[in-house]
Amino acid sequence: MADNDNTASTPIESDQPEFNGDPSKTVQSIDRVLSIIEALADHGAPMHLGDLAEQVDLKPSTVHRLLNTLLVRGFVEQDEDSRYKLSMKLYYIGNRATYAADIKTMAAPFMRELLEKVNETVNLAILDRGEVVYIDQLESNNIVVVKMFARVGNRGPAHCTGSGKVLLAHLPPDELTRYLAETRLERFTRDTITDPEMLGKELARVAREGYALDLGERDEEVRCVATPIMNHEGQAVAALSVSGPSMRMTPSYISNELIQMAKDVSLRLSKKIGYQGD
Repeated sequence: MADNDNTASTPIESDQPEFNGDPSKTVQSIDRVLSIIEALADHGAPMHLGDLAEQVDLKPSTVHRLLNTLLVRGFVEQDEDSRYKLSMKLYYIGNRATYAADIKTMAAPFMRELLEKVNETVNLAILDRGEVVYIDQLESNNIVVVKMFARVGNRGPAHCTGSGKVLLAHLPPDELTRYLAETRLERFTRDTITDPEMLGKELARVAREGYALDLGERDEEVRCVATPIMNHEGQAVAALSVSGPSMRMTPSYISNELIQMAKDVSLRLSKKIGYQGD
């Protein structure tokens, strides 16, 4: 997928200043929202507006305004007595972050094994809100190395990367239909798939054959093979990919060796986390 995961370009340095946690630099509204969330969590039961306002030492009108935002975003719910309580959304977010960390830990030895076999950049990615998020990466020690267009922790397009396509291909049908209908498929190279119907056919092939390719779809000089990491429910929870320059990632090498090596490693990792399939 040239996952695009990689690109031959040099990673962009962040121009954002490092935040040192200085209390004088906090955003008041965000600080107040977090205080409300913490108060609801500490109380452990639904709270009336007045009690919550007293707990966080804010005017009821201010708390009501902030609660409305939390209600709209799904972080807070109201019961039949108009009392406020936290929803399960925070739990799901925390669980997702924990799961990503667990996947990264479990995948580490398999990534090292694959790196030793192919000596190309190995990537681990998840899908979040229709984009790829890279959570780990091991770089090749080849003299000519493909540099990731996105660093670990950054986001990237799903439709033109190997990891993205393999994860999209395993979405529930309704989610995939919505993605194809609502997502702007930006063109990065002449080989980028920008037609939803064509992408849908490509993703059907990916799901059927168990791997995705990025043959210069995000960066013309990058090639990538990506395979899914499946959980005990048969869901693709992450993608394992190998990316390298087209001069080494030749069509014969990809089809005769790399695809099967990547599939074998991903399957063993999947079984480690409970996958029962073949």
